Amino acid sequence: MAAHNRSFTVGHDVEVPVPAPGQAWTVGAIILNHNGEAFAQKRSPDRSLFPGTWDIVGGHVEAGETLLDALAREVLEETGWHLRHVERFLGIATWTGDDGAGLRHEADYLVKVDGDLDHPALEWSKHPSYGWFGPQDLARLKENRLPGEFLIHDLISRALRDHTGGS
Repeated sequence: MAAHNRSFTVGHDVEVPVPAPGQAWTVGAIILNHNGEAFAQKRSPDRSLFPGTWDIVGGHVEAGETLLDALAREVLEETGWHLRHVERFLGIATWTGDDGAGLRHEADYLVKVDGDLDHPALEWSKHPSYGWFGPQDLARLKENRLPGEFLIHDLISRALRDHTGGS
C-alpha cells in the first residue's frame, strides 16, 4: 500500500515510541483544517468499541507495522486523505476499551494531510457522521461518554490550545 513507502515527512523532534513485544498499540491523528478546527468522526451505534461516540482518525497497529506507518494507513483508510507531515507527538494514552480486548497504548500525533478536507471519504458504516471542532464545539465531544472517559475531548482540547498558543 502506498502509505508504507513513507511518502510523508516527520518533524525532527517528533517522538515515536517503540512498542514492547506483546503490547497492543493504537495510533491517533489530530487533523486541523485551515480554520484551526480539529476533525472528528462519530462512531456508529453498533460498533463494539465506544459505540456512538466521537473519535479521532486512527486505529490499531498491525503486526509488522511501525506506529507512523499505521498512522498513514489509518488516515487513508478512514478519510481518503494522505498523511503529508507528522508535526508533533501529543503523547501516549493507556486505556482499556469496552470490548473486552484489554489494555491498549495509544500514540497520538498532530498531523497535516493532503486531500479535500470538505469531503472526507469516510467508512460510512463505521463512522456515519463527522465534524470540525473548534474551542466553542468541544462539549459535543463528550456525547455518550461518562465522566473520566473524555480522552478524545481532552486530546483535541489540548491540541487546539497548543496550536493557538494558549489563546
